[in-house]
Amino acid sequence: MANKDHNPGPVEEPADGEEVRPEGEGSEANASGPAPQDGQDELTVDDILGATQNPDAAAEDAVLADLESQLLNDLKRLQAEYANYRRRTEEQREVEIERAQGAVAKGILPVLDDLDRAEKHGDLEQGSAFAAIAEKLRGVAERIGLTTYGVAGEVFDPQQHEAIFQVPTPGATETTIVEVVEIGYRLGSVELRPAKVVVAVPAE
Repeated sequence: MANKDHNPGPVEEPADGEEVRPEGEGSEANASGPAPQDGQDELTVDDILGATQNPDAAAEDAVLADLESQLLNDLKRLQAEYANYRRRTEEQREVEIERAQGAVAKGILPVLDDLDRAEKHGDLEQGSAFAAIAEKLRGVAERIGLTTYGVAGEVFDPQQHEAIFQVPTPGATETTIVEVVEIGYRLGSVELRPAKVVVAVPAE
């Protein structure tokens, strides 16, 4: 059986004039650390900002600045590429619209050719029903942007004209259209059909 009597040991008497402190008070005082010394100033924001930067921090700032510059250049490049993409897409869209309209317009070219031949033969009498229909159809073609080219007297252009016959002509200095057999048509920038022409060429 354990001995209930506990002997705390001899109790030291405080010396004369010595203050008696409760147990643990001294340890708390020591844990609080030394008090700030008189005359020691605390650092201000200006002191911190003006302090000399150590080499490691300076190198890290240089890396961050370089990374920021690269990211900014990448962003500018992406913005330029996107702007070019939008421009090319819009241009391509307009071309595709013109091509689709041209495919529709090609369907009425034979009818316009018939009207031109009828007019040359005097079959489109002014005031007749046939002449009124021809006028309306030509108006529709004009409204959708269909234009003609190839006129007698023009200089021959192989990019626009198709020469189906050549006539050697004394005194001619350049190849010139003398007769338009079939009118050329284009819709906007899309060429639907070249003009078929007879040309005068310089005689040998």
